Amino acid sequence: MKFPHIMSFIQDDISAFGNLDPADDMLLDVQTITDAMMTTTQKISELGIRFALNLLVCWLLVHFFYYKKSRRRDYYFTFMVFSSAMLTLLYIMGNVEVGVGLTLGLFAIFGVIRYRTETVPIREMTYLFIIIALAAVNGLAPIFHLAGAHYVLSWGSVGVMALVNLLIVLLVWILESESLVKHTTTKLVLYDRIELIVPERREELIADLEKRLGVKIDNLEIGHVDFLRDAAYIKVFYRLEKGESNSINTLTRAKDYVE
Repeated sequence: MKFPHIMSFIQDDISAFGNLDPADDMLLDVQTITDAMMTTTQKISELGIRFALNLLVCWLLVHFFYYKKSRRRDYYFTFMVFSSAMLTLLYIMGNVEVGVGLTLGLFAIFGVIRYRTETVPIREMTYLFIIIALAAVNGLAPIFHLAGAHYVLSWGSVGVMALVNLLIVLLVWILESESLVKHTTTKLVLYDRIELIVPERREELIADLEKRLGVKIDNLEIGHVDFLRDAAYIKVFYRLEKGESNSINTLTRAKDYVE
């Protein structure tokens, strides 16, 4: 038995849905209902570009600027591994349905767990922040763009990302230059001649410290004074000579020193 009125009703509804012609082929192209996807080769090349650029820039900053003066091998290792781990974390988290805020929150938790047990010098903290910023740029900056139904590598975006890294390296190089900035450092001294710490004998105090320490003192601060032991802590400010480091100048206990 045939029902022509029912078939006519169905054809009218199909025509009204999305303005489709019943005579057209009802098979839809898969690309029209799915998002464009990067191929495995493109994903590997993207990760390789990001990782190589970040590793190169991090190595330049740590080896030629930080380690050249501080000679702290523990921080050398920390900066290099931390930068690579941060980059991969941001890259993976940026490709899943998780916000960048959660990623940075996880980093903050890990950072508090590790670095709250040790007083990190301001120079090391500055380099750590630079490395984190570069890892975020290199891990999240878009370098592929959608062209039609496919992703293609945008060398312009890669160039901009490389330029950002270059600008940071140039800035650090300028600020670390001996000819531009005279680096002032400090030395913590346990001083035994407390009769010289009074303001009226300040010149004698500076002369005695310069003779003992062998440095030209710019300024000093008087800290804790122990009258029972006739000793006082003095913080001495002086300028570093070219190539001189100051990684342990503020340490007062042997166990604080890290090779």
